[in-house]
Amino acid sequence: MQTKEEAFARLAKSEFRSSFHLTAAEKTWCAEKGGEVLRRHAADFVRQKLAPAHPVNDGKQTPMHGHPVFKAMHATACCCRGCLNKWYHIPLGVELSDALQSRIVDFLMAWIERNA
Repeated sequence: MQTKEEAFARLAKSEFRSSFHLTAAEKTWCAEKGGEVLRRHAADFVRQKLAPAHPVNDGKQTPMHGHPVFKAMHATACCCRGCLNKWYHIPLGVELSDALQSRIVDFLMAWIERNA
């Protein structure tokens, strides 16, 4: 399994993945809400949008805007099961374990912290 730093280095080479940045308003929102709220939101989104073996609308379930976690999901290729499979070799059609969901949330939070 690759480290966060290895994953960030690989993502930086993608023009699409590296095009995501938090706006000033999103940075302010993150600062005001704090890490605990962001982590809770990230965990909810991962549980709802990625954890099921066959997520509803897979490939289209994560908006591009509207929440800092959504941007983090696209920037880190954690937006759908197809991207998780392509970038991290996480098998399709298998429910994500709690431990894997937690690792994804940690990765999303690391991206937000780097960009906030």
